[in-house]
Amino acid sequence: MNTLSTWSLLVLTFPTENATARMRAWRALKAKGCAVLRDGIYLLPHTDEREDMLRELAVSIDEAGGTAHLLRAQSMNPSQEADFRALFDRNDDYGTFIASLGAVRKTLGGQPPAEVTRLLRRLRKDYDAIRTIDYFPGAASTDAEVAWEDFVALADTVVSPGEPHAAERAIRPLQRDEYQARTWATRQRLWVDRVASAWLIRRFIDPKARFLWLNSPEACPPDALGFDFDGALFTHVGERVTFEVLVASFGLDDDAALLRLGAMVHALDVGGASVPEATGFEAVMAGARQRASDDDQLLDEMGRVLDSIYAHFATAKRNGNGEDRS
Repeated sequence: MNTLSTWSLLVLTFPTENATARMRAWRALKAKGCAVLRDGIYLLPHTDEREDMLRELAVSIDEAGGTAHLLRAQSMNPSQEADFRALFDRNDDYGTFIASLGAVRKTLGGQPPAEVTRLLRRLRKDYDAIRTIDYFPGAASTDAEVAWEDFVALADTVVSPGEPHAAERAIRPLQRDEYQARTWATRQRLWVDRVASAWLIRRFIDPKARFLWLNSPEACPPDALGFDFDGALFTHVGERVTFEVLVASFGLDDDAALLRLGAMVHALDVGGASVPEATGFEAVMAGARQRASDDDQLLDEMGRVLDSIYAHFATAKRNGNGEDRS
């Protein structure tokens, strides 16, 4: 190992009686993945951002009646470098995470989609927490990434059987007047992206649209406009989900409320940064899916929900601060 790292060290002490402040500091250090050299001495690989975090913590320790000193040092030799790096070994954490994925896989098929989505969110949070403090990723990190991707793919088949793979192609601009009173087709048992896309089609693209809910993509009639399945005219492209592809295709991306709706749909369908309304929409969607007798009824019910969320986003945009003042 030829490169010697620079390290940030936090040396702290607390009065014996101040157990609460000591515990608060310990939790903050643990969350950042600090290694313990000995009691009261904590170590992190140096970056300006991490050092700023330790500096803020040092100030809070001083304010709580303790003492804290922030130092910076470089490994003295390759042997010490190896010893320090070993303190940040996340193999056990990744092993525990992979084992938890294996345990959940055994029961995944019997879970309702909303519960699978909640599990995915919780497990993604656990996975991200490990990766955030994995300062020297190695083979265990790669193994965990493969296991996570396999798990997500399996979960997708439960939440939304036939979930499309992202196509790599250009999104062509289309004229709405050429897509009127058409038949549109997607997979039955609507979930977030499909129901939002169908709402978008009827609300902004083709008000007289007729929908077919397919048992399988192979059942799509040749004259129907397919969406949200592999081989469909409108489906995932690159990083965009079907809703976002439709917005871009029909020149609707100058509507900030639709873009925010797209961010919500994207987060619920494939993950990523969300909006506060996403969790509530997902819960309503799961409940409506259980109650609806068919996908036409489900689209009618969720269409009203999407109308309301769209109106909220549009009003918040007009107010200029993301909040509805009406």
